[in-house]
Amino acid sequence: MDRTLVGSAKVEVRGGVFTVTSADDDATPLAVGPEPRIIGRRPGCHLVLADKKVSATHCEVMAVERGVRIRDLGSTNGTFVGELRIVEAVLQKAATIRCGDTELEFEPGGKERVAVSKSDQFGPLVGATPTMRALFEKLRVIAPTTVSVLVEGETGTGKELVAKAIHDESDRASKPFIVIDCGAIPPNLVESSLFGHEKGAFTGAVSKLVSPFVEAQGGTVFLDELGELPLDVQPKLLRVLAEQRLKSLGASGYVPVNVRVVAATRRDLLEDINRGTFRDDLYFRIAQARVTVPPLRARLDDIGPLVRRMMELAGKGHAFRRVTPEALDRLQRHDWPGNVRELKNLVSVALAYDRGGALSLSDHIDQQATRARRPAGGARVDGPYGDSKDEHDRVYFKALYDRTHGNLAEIARLALLNRETVRTYLRAHRIGGYSPSSK
Repeated sequence: MDRTLVGSAKVEVRGGVFTVTSADDDATPLAVGPEPRIIGRRPGCHLVLADKKVSATHCEVMAVERGVRIRDLGSTNGTFVGELRIVEAVLQKAATIRCGDTELEFEPGGKERVAVSKSDQFGPLVGATPTMRALFEKLRVIAPTTVSVLVEGETGTGKELVAKAIHDESDRASKPFIVIDCGAIPPNLVESSLFGHEKGAFTGAVSKLVSPFVEAQGGTVFLDELGELPLDVQPKLLRVLAEQRLKSLGASGYVPVNVRVVAATRRDLLEDINRGTFRDDLYFRIAQARVTVPPLRARLDDIGPLVRRMMELAGKGHAFRRVTPEALDRLQRHDWPGNVRELKNLVSVALAYDRGGALSLSDHIDQQATRARRPAGGARVDGPYGDSKDEHDRVYFKALYDRTHGNLAEIARLALLNRETVRTYLRAHRIGGYSPSSK
């Protein structure tokens, strides 16, 4: 069922341009829009800097609603905005950025509207929030192409569903969709599990094993938890993807393969590149397109539609009429560390215990994982601090302080602000022992 939404969400982002100003670097200016862009030393980065003090993948920039978000990728020498070394920040005004010894000038641009889907579904995926509708539109564009896709997101967000939706909406839909869980393969069996082996190729190889890349001929291979792949196997996978052929263990010749690769990870592979645990050439080969699945706590308004869809799939769609408003409100105050997978398990348990009458899903929720996400005054703290009015500042930061148990770094991450700015607000509103005179 493909339902069309009435009206359209207005999703706008503010981009900008980064220009290298160091005299010894003639790199082309980098225009930043809604797609993430990487600045670093390695080929494949969107802005390649020759500076040896710049890390392989140094920082990532991306246009968001309030400006350009810049995120350090665990670089050796840090990313600086002016004199401040940042982990993550949002640039709204002209600024000087330093990566290693290289300086870049940032000039903000105007607003850019991001296309969103008119439907609240894409394949098995459900979501009416602007974030999900923007994701659906991106998937709609990507699916018919042949590019490899990297799906990023926390555990339980539905990354495999995204991969299957991409496959089902492509011209490979009638061909196999083969899943390889890289995190579940014993280290000594990774190579044979990926590329297959001949009978007698090694001790214990009592029969031939066909590579999943061969099984998926003409279709799609989904590499789940790609970041768990051992470093010594990564160049062999890269060779298969680049050459579209493979040789199984013990075989005398190569077999051609024709597959599309969609990979998923809960890890930050760009940071793993700097740690030396993931190859940058494999990353750039697979991440020809990147999509991020938001956590459930960032799309709380989708909980109702998700519950309805889960009940319909369980053959008990009528039960949704008995879910109380209080139960849905309670679900929206839960942290959802397990994301959509946790919600699905909760719905399954609730239906199993259902004996008629009001269906209070919240009876089965983990009480310890609940936080006051909607504090008094109506402020919500499941997203970054944008342009909240001054009278809401105290409520907003008090809720974040309580939620994170006073962890300054976590408050800064959730609010997309630097730590000193967070301290300023905590002092101003005397939160957690901070006062205007404290340091």
